[in-house]
Amino acid sequence: MAITDWPATERPREKLADRGPEALTDAELLAIFLRTGVPGRSAVDLAAELLERFGGLRTLLAADREAFCAGPGLGSAKYLQLQAVTEMTRRFLAESLHREEAIESASAARDYLTARLRDREREVFAALFLDTRHRVLAFEELFTGTIDGSEVHARELVRRALHHNAAAVIIAHNHPSGVAEPSAADADLTQRLRSALELMEVRLLDHFVIGDGAVASFAQRGEL
Repeated sequence: MAITDWPATERPREKLADRGPEALTDAELLAIFLRTGVPGRSAVDLAAELLERFGGLRTLLAADREAFCAGPGLGSAKYLQLQAVTEMTRRFLAESLHREEAIESASAARDYLTARLRDREREVFAALFLDTRHRVLAFEELFTGTIDGSEVHARELVRRALHHNAAAVIIAHNHPSGVAEPSAADADLTQRLRSALELMEVRLLDHFVIGDGAVASFAQRGEL
């Protein structure tokens, strides 16, 4: 049955207009993006099949061009549109972070860093550099490693902190394995970087370890 034959209250666009985006399922939200289905399947049917094939909305958004375009009813134009939507989300989070006092909005910093690092196939170490009022000066990806580790140099983090005239830093790295639990090496690294920054009178406010759906915070664990 075509979506136009559904009761008006059940059509994705009408539900979005009347009840807001929170009322829609992942398939319904994706159907609005797809706009049309394929012969014999509505946009919602097609969206549900795509979510099942990719294993969920997040993995669909993170898919590369070849994998995405292999789906029925999809192509390069849709892939590029989806990449634009995803990047707008990242930039929205970045703007929100720059508008707020970072130390008073740890969740904003966590959400932004998660959006930037969670789906990376290799381990990436990044930093947010903050001013004396803990407003964000810059975000930088400093080191990229393998699927199970990256080599982090304290001198480079200190050099970039001084370059930005930062008063404080929040660091983060992802675990491509999906497990957010910090390792002993992560704990040692945190203390080493903290000590190096303190020599330059720069505070290390937090170290986030980003996994699949979970984020560990050294500050919340009482280890900073």
